[in-house]
Amino acid sequence: MSDWYLYLIRTAQGQLYTGISTDPVRRLRQHRGELAGGAKSLRGKGPLTLVYQQPHPCRASASKAEYQVKQLSKAAKEQLISRSAPLTNSE
Repeated sequence: MSDWYLYLIRTAQGQLYTGISTDPVRRLRQHRGELAGGAKSLRGKGPLTLVYQQPHPCRASASKAEYQVKQLSKAAKEQLISRSAPLTNSE
């Protein structure tokens, strides 16, 4: 089992938010406002859906992957999402 994950969240407007966490589902709940600590940039942009997560062995690896994904175009991020297995328990 991995300690860190790269994740992508889709807003109601179709924007993609990229982040890292040890628990992407908990982080999604924070972003939705169900728990304290969500990103200000996602407030009022719901409903939010976790559309992608990728395990990483350590924070450094997850951070590097986050930087790389943030450099991608939205089309490239959509391809990354479409190539991954569907997520469950994220809505």
